[in-house]
Amino acid sequence: MKRADVRVGVVLMEGTNCELESCRYFQVLGANAEMVHLKQLTGDAPEELKRDLMDYHIVMLPGGFSAGDYVRAGAIMAARMKSRLAMQLANFVKEGRALFGVCNGFQVLVELGMLPGIAGILTTEPEAALATNDSARYECRPTLLKHENAGSCAFTTKVKKGQVLLMPSAHTEGKFLLPKDREKFMLKELRDNDQIVFRYVDDQGKYGGYPWNPNGSLYNIAALCNREGNVLGIQPHPERSFFRYLHPDWTRSSPEGPGDGRLLFESVLEYVERKF
Repeated sequence: MKRADVRVGVVLMEGTNCELESCRYFQVLGANAEMVHLKQLTGDAPEELKRDLMDYHIVMLPGGFSAGDYVRAGAIMAARMKSRLAMQLANFVKEGRALFGVCNGFQVLVELGMLPGIAGILTTEPEAALATNDSARYECRPTLLKHENAGSCAFTTKVKKGQVLLMPSAHTEGKFLLPKDREKFMLKELRDNDQIVFRYVDDQGKYGGYPWNPNGSLYNIAALCNREGNVLGIQPHPERSFFRYLHPDWTRSSPEGPGDGRLLFESVLEYVERKF
């Protein structure tokens, strides 16, 4: 498939953010990307505006505070998607299409039961949680992420294992947790299945506590994929470091060139080009 034929849908609803930048960055890389409101996918829109999930090769759920993050972060958006799009979501993933959840989008994927995905593609109840940060406040800071995946994740094929990337975090509920009674088993499954994609590290590349881990996430987990590698949830924002000049230390070197977050966009586009 040619890059121009790759169709990307960046889903928005009340409270989401960074959808415009994310859409534009896919366009910068040559993809056919558009912003699509959730109501366009659920059929609650005029006929000429309706979209089908299967119209897209990549669907991105951006950051923000969808529906005000009432109930729990991402819970309302996930409920709306599951009630109307469950079968389409399952087929989308089964076909190997790419589902990309950033920050609030990661929270939505967890609430949907699509991540960590140990018990299946779309579980009836969430298998994990993204809880309130240990600091009990909104954390907005540059974070360093060590790439842990051995090659199964479609979104990080252009990132070397062990490579450390910088991406900004901006969340209040980013603490990844597993059920206490199944924590050891599930964590082992995630490691064995190569589902842990990024972990928070300090400026020496070592797994660190606060503020390097901004939320207290279990095992310093910052990003997970499903077993097949075509569903990714990442808490920090790759789109906010797409260009080098978006990095907080850009004045120390040339501002020209790609930023660390761009690697994820490039990786998933190349995956789709090969897959379809």
